[in-house]
Amino acid sequence: PEEAGAAVAAESSTGTWTTVWTDGLTSLDRYKGRCYHIEPVPGEADQYICYVAYPLDLFEEGSVTNMFTSIVGNVFGFKAQRALRLEDLRVPTA
Repeated sequence: PEEAGAAVAAESSTGTWTTVWTDGLTSLDRYKGRCYHIEPVPGEADQYICYVAYPLDLFEEGSVTNMFTSIVGNVFGFKAQRALRLEDLRVPTA
């Protein structure tokens, strides 16, 4: 579950399978998502809830569409995960 959580956090923020010329222009640590908590799903074998946090600087200010596309768009096409479901999305108050 730790690797899966980390893979989802990376894929939905700064992770990529290809070399990108802009990688050297900024520190990716500032923008990467982080899986900060994992817990088993009660009564379900080999199923986990992974909590992932993202820095607000990763997203365009005021654009819920950009935020949702960044978080959901890449991850649900991610072949490394067998099954994935978004349970909750919390956005800080403005």
